[in-house]
Amino acid sequence: MKTMFTTTAKFVIAIFFLVGTLTGEAQKKFGGLALYTVRDDMGTNVRATLQAVSDANYKNIEAAGYADGKFYDMTPKDFKQLLKELDLRPISSHQATVTLENADAMIADVKAAGFKYFVIPIPPMGLFKYDQTSQSMGMTGGAANLANIINTIGKKCKAAGLKLLYHNHDFEFKKDKDGIVPIDYLLEHTDPKYVNFQMDLYWVTKAGADPVQYFEKYPGRFKIWHVKDMDDQGRFAPVGNGNIDFSRILAHKKLSGMKYYMVEQDKTFTMKPLEAIKVSHKALPKIGFH
Repeated sequence: MKTMFTTTAKFVIAIFFLVGTLTGEAQKKFGGLALYTVRDDMGTNVRATLQAVSDANYKNIEAAGYADGKFYDMTPKDFKQLLKELDLRPISSHQATVTLENADAMIADVKAAGFKYFVIPIPPMGLFKYDQTSQSMGMTGGAANLANIINTIGKKCKAAGLKLLYHNHDFEFKKDKDGIVPIDYLLEHTDPKYVNFQMDLYWVTKAGADPVQYFEKYPGRFKIWHVKDMDDQGRFAPVGNGNIDFSRILAHKKLSGMKYYMVEQDKTFTMKPLEAIKVSHKALPKIGFH
């Protein structure tokens, strides 16, 4: 009887310890990563890079590698399966090459890969402009034209069960030749049933705008944030290694409508991208991100 009790007790304790360990491990995985940060590594070895992302304890991912109906040269179904194997969740995908003509096929692929959000990262259809000399970004065609395009694609996304977001850089916060601030026009002339926004906190700050003021003026419109820091030179920095006041911004999470956030660092300079994402992840809970 005593032996049976001892054996049972040991078994219960072992199960309790195992469950506690697994729970602890699960709790370590949080936050999201924009795979644009590790784009070069993804171009070399997709599985190994995603394994490193999972090992760095990120839970969610945002893709930025779609071409010819594939994500990182994998079919939507295969890419979805790989993420599942590595305990990563597909949340959003940047679809820079979308047009009114290819939108239906692209939306179907994004849906098949398991993503929730279809993100337009720059003005599509040749409207985005980049000046190599000044390293500045801009757009042509006007804000009204862009609003019409993303409203149309947004309706297609909703019909397919996806949510469309437009991602900002800095130029959308500056008046164009007609005196219009593009981001304001887009927020006021897109239907929130079909179009919402991914706020890149670095680029908003770079433009001299205040994220919180935008949350207050357009509450509930910013469903995903790009969390990237800025150093004293105005360059990209790992989260926590710069001077953006994330805690202040995070205090207005509910007002903004934020559902997910993605760590991103366009350039990592002297630090390897796979190392930079670890530094950023370790800083997240200190700021208040979970």
